[in-house]
Amino acid sequence: MELKDAGNRTISAKCKNLCRPPGSGGLPEGILAKTSDLHMRPLWGSFNDSFLENGFVVMVFHYDGFVDQWYDLQWASNVIHVSAMNQTKWWFAKRFLHPDIVAEYDYVFLWDEDLDIEHFDPGRYVSIIKEEELDISQPALDPGKKYIKLKGGGRCYDNSTGPPCFGWVEMMAPVFSKAAWRCAWYLIQNDLIHGWGIDFQLGYCAQGDRKQKVGVVDAEYIVHLGVPSLGGLNHSNNSDVHTADGRSEVRRQSYTEMRIFRRRWDEAVKTDKCWVDRYADHDRSKKKCVSGAC
Repeated sequence: MELKDAGNRTISAKCKNLCRPPGSGGLPEGILAKTSDLHMRPLWGSFNDSFLENGFVVMVFHYDGFVDQWYDLQWASNVIHVSAMNQTKWWFAKRFLHPDIVAEYDYVFLWDEDLDIEHFDPGRYVSIIKEEELDISQPALDPGKKYIKLKGGGRCYDNSTGPPCFGWVEMMAPVFSKAAWRCAWYLIQNDLIHGWGIDFQLGYCAQGDRKQKVGVVDAEYIVHLGVPSLGGLNHSNNSDVHTADGRSEVRRQSYTEMRIFRRRWDEAVKTDKCWVDRYADHDRSKKKCVSGAC
């Protein structure tokens, strides 16, 4: 028996019998990072108790070595603290938020530390994404800011159907449904800790069309303070030059990891003959577009 995908490619029936990790069917086999470890990788907000009041379990990732100093805050003794020097939230998530460990929770909020959530209602937010059936989402950013469609040499057109115009969220404050997180966890590469590049492929983890299942919730907003903290840690001296150099190295490493991830994705797509790209038509049409009309 043979199956054919939308591109009329022949797919062997043996593909149906491949042993794949649960929840990873939307991804090409070669991109799946199925294991993790506790090896630390070189690196080169505010919080209120509204989450706890709404029945959330909170895990705080500490990358600066300071844990005890938090216990002067009333809520600190009611959350889980995990500490590892100079690691990012993606490093922590890969090791401490395995889908089986968080399986009893409906949603995973994987948020940066420099977010002002004073006006954010997590309970209302969850009600909205449940009603809208969003698998991957984020709150709006600062009501005074707007997304702008860039044309000419920019990114978005009136007929855009994919990232970063549709089916895309920023990585500072993503929220995943249980099913989407099981898939997204495999996308997080064990040795790439900055997570750059993952955002453009998250649509494959949506349990349906990414245009309908991935999006921004305008009714609830947060403020991104944009505090550049990673790479600025230096307990031995207070040199501004050292801090600036460290942050530059972090950004340079982030771009390097993005190129590595993209290369791995491309290689995985070429290698996995059983994987069907459900967004292939969009990607092909996007390459043909040189202006607003295609």
